[in-house]
Amino acid sequence: MAMIETVGFLELNSIAKGVEAADGILKAAQVELTFAKPVCPGKYSILFTGEVAAVKASLDAGMAIGDSHVVDSTVIPRVHPQVIEAINQATEFHGRGAIGVMEFFSITAAVYGADAAVKAANVTLLDVRLGMGLGGKSFVVMTGDVASVKASVEAGSAEGKRNGLLVSSVVIPSPRPEIFESLM
Repeated sequence: MAMIETVGFLELNSIAKGVEAADGILKAAQVELTFAKPVCPGKYSILFTGEVAAVKASLDAGMAIGDSHVVDSTVIPRVHPQVIEAINQATEFHGRGAIGVMEFFSITAAVYGADAAVKAANVTLLDVRLGMGLGGKSFVVMTGDVASVKASVEAGSAEGKRNGLLVSSVVIPSPRPEIFESLM
């Protein structure tokens, strides 16, 4: 699957500053807003796309506005298309395999963890759940053969460990069908 454009993600602990930062992001350079919304517990998340230089300039502007309210941020050049599909819950899943789950303390960590995971091996991202009803945490769910899921979970988890944002991760080799149904 081909890579798409660059993604910028900014997470703040203030809704008011988040709205102001989103406006600054859009005014700083030619980027497209994918979403800007409040998430649990009282955070504000902004996801935007564009060319690398534009995304970096916009993120810098948003971080300057957010200042001490910035929780986490990232720029991912050539983000894998499955990351955006899974965030939007638009993934089509056919079949069974192992399941991998990575849980993070930040929403941003799930985005870069999911990108690293899907680039590491042949897996399908089923969900990238970003903070709603999760107390500000996030998680990523993927499926594929056992070896691919293990490699992907290791790669995605390593990203979260680097920043101290990984809560936990698991690989379930032969989950019961009810587990797949509960995830879809």
